[in-house]
Amino acid sequence: MAVKVLVVDDSSFFRRRVSEILEQDSNIQVVGFAVNGREAVDKAKELRPDVITMDVEMPVLDGISAVKEIMAATPTPILMFSSLTRDGATATLDALDAGALDFLPKKFEDIARNNEDAIALLQNKVKEIGRRRISRFTRPAPPPRTASTTSTSTRSGGIVQPDRSFSRPAPAPASSANNVRASGKQYQVVAIGTSTGGPVALQTILTQLPANFPHPILLIQHMPAAFTPAFAARLNGLCKIKVKEAQQGDRLMPGTAYLAPGGQQMLVEGRGSSRTLRVFEDDSPRITYKPSVDVTFASTAKAFGGDVLAVVLTGMGADGRDGARMLKQAGATIWAQDEKTSVVYGMPQAVANAGLASESLALNEVAARLTRETGCG
Repeated sequence: MAVKVLVVDDSSFFRRRVSEILEQDSNIQVVGFAVNGREAVDKAKELRPDVITMDVEMPVLDGISAVKEIMAATPTPILMFSSLTRDGATATLDALDAGALDFLPKKFEDIARNNEDAIALLQNKVKEIGRRRISRFTRPAPPPRTASTTSTSTRSGGIVQPDRSFSRPAPAPASSANNVRASGKQYQVVAIGTSTGGPVALQTILTQLPANFPHPILLIQHMPAAFTPAFAARLNGLCKIKVKEAQQGDRLMPGTAYLAPGGQQMLVEGRGSSRTLRVFEDDSPRITYKPSVDVTFASTAKAFGGDVLAVVLTGMGADGRDGARMLKQAGATIWAQDEKTSVVYGMPQAVANAGLASESLALNEVAARLTRETGCG
């Protein structure tokens, strides 16, 4: 059965172009159009599409407000289009906060090697999120946050960050994570890789970690270069641990999460207490993702050996599988997110099917398990 799509944009050219691209795939059917957010809300109720593609900036009712109304009335997987600017990044994060599942730059050729790749990227994203059941991504309002997680003047260089948080999945049953004993294994670093659905997943995990988390955390999220500074700053304002966009030469410190910059690769270099990050532009045509989970995982295996706890979360494709294999061979521990709580069960499935993951965890179990396994809770 074809994935039914509602295309929403105030530009007739963009509506037509998106429709043409999507309908090149026989498994996708464009069932309607909307020219503003208000019309999108009405068409979502009338047409009941499987997926909505939504522009951020529109007249009458903007995309973010439209997402909120749609998620309240007729919850539907929504793919946002936004500009590759600082304002566009902030607006896109707000859209994810409102309930959108994923995003692409409006000029999605900017993150693909050629036009064919750009077309395939849009088609595949629509099909992947269209396969997801509504009941699996309908998310209640986040629980009240303590004073320590709601400060608006944060560690991000004194910049005032809005007090926002992404919607979170319903809590997992208390039994599974809380009753599992720690393995007793010693670690030196935690590495987390993710893609589609990752911003919500990362916030769900990181906001639950205590300020005294004993290890540095490496974050690899598939995201454009314009988006990672805003995402890191937002997380930093919501978490008890420190979160920053990784920079060349950063020394790995406990209780700090380092987000790989969009469009670049992040490696761990050095030995002993002098391990630092190398951040660099990667022009290799063989590497699809920049940042790449495989690349960071591989360097982490070389730098830390088996003293690594790696987690592969929701995302399309198989990025992270090869890196996880190198980590496993070095003696590291690998966890994967389960299918039920993944927006797209691609990356974690690839790791699980390869026999690399020792555990498959629901999203809301991960933070508690990390805290217990590393001995800080």
